[in-house]
Amino acid sequence: MKFTTDSVMTRILDELFKIYAKRVPDVKKITNAMIERGMVSDQNEIINDHIAFRTLGVPNLGITSFEKIFLANGYKRMDFYHFDAKKLDAYWYSPPTEDLPRVFISELKVEKLSSSVQNVVKFYTDSIVYDPVDNLNLGDYKAVAKYFQTPLWNLPSLSDYELLLSESEYAAWVIYNRYYLNHYTISVHDLPNPYNKLESFNDFLNDIGIKLNTSGGVIKTSKDQLLRQSSSVANTIRANFSNGNTKKIAGSYVEFAERSLLPEFRNLKSDKLKREHRREGFETANADRIFESTFTSQIKNQ
Repeated sequence: MKFTTDSVMTRILDELFKIYAKRVPDVKKITNAMIERGMVSDQNEIINDHIAFRTLGVPNLGITSFEKIFLANGYKRMDFYHFDAKKLDAYWYSPPTEDLPRVFISELKVEKLSSSVQNVVKFYTDSIVYDPVDNLNLGDYKAVAKYFQTPLWNLPSLSDYELLLSESEYAAWVIYNRYYLNHYTISVHDLPNPYNKLESFNDFLNDIGIKLNTSGGVIKTSKDQLLRQSSSVANTIRANFSNGNTKKIAGSYVEFAERSLLPEFRNLKSDKLKREHRREGFETANADRIFESTFTSQIKNQ
């Protein structure tokens, strides 16, 4: 990611991306292939549409805790989204400058799960008796970046992980992966022709062997037809559980977004175009399917 400003937030994002890219081999694979095809000359030329994080809706955690990191660094909370079947809520956050990505934070409504699953989540999170973000110096980028990788609860057992997985794959993902960056998003419309259309970019991804999320179709399209998204299937990681068991589970993935110009700006010359001229925000139906990039139904053939 390339930034035109130097701030606490840009330094936090740089640190997060380094760790994320190491955990997700598809990042390097896609970037190298984009360079070979002449789309970009290096990673820094790829524009990051948004990043996403997952949280648990329990006392002292969840969105109200996690969002403080971004609000303190100039982000603004925007639209609310609800995912009834998955028992999730979410907000997106608008950045203070155009070189920063949007942020999407979701939260599992733990109280809506079965008592057995709630008990497992509480077993790991009840020891968190205050909001850990309140003890962070949000102006210290190293401390904040470290927080994203710091375990807030004990490593789960495989049996607890599998119990969560049986009812909420989102819960299982968070209990093991915690606050790791869930995905970053390549801004497809900012790429050179013909790769600035999602169909062409997806063809490119298929050519290099990237498996795409097929839930709801490879391309997820908003009702107004102005936001189109696709995503890779999460790379698997070898997870080590507290009882000594290991298992391949879903890690993180890469998303791809094409935001069309709003109707009133379609005649603007390309050198006049700005982020504000394109479709903003997110779409509940699209995001609902993108969540499934980490689901067993998608990763089972990896």
